[in-house]
Amino acid sequence: MRDEWSVSCRDLAGRKRDLTVFVSSDKVVLVAPPGEAAVLGPLDVGRLRAALRDAVVTVAQAGGEYD
Repeated sequence: MRDEWSVSCRDLAGRKRDLTVFVSSDKVVLVAPPGEAAVLGPLDVGRLRAALRDAVVTVAQAGGEYD
């Protein structure tokens, strides 16, 4: 099972960027483009939701707790 996911997005200027979701120990980490806002279309929001769900499942299977 992978423990890093990438979701395409655009910045406010319309340039292609990526959001990254990964698992670090027992936490889910979301990394946005540095110094940018991430603009997501409806399909990309669905992909982000799926990536976050998969990351939470990974943490839960590793025995992590949520704060």
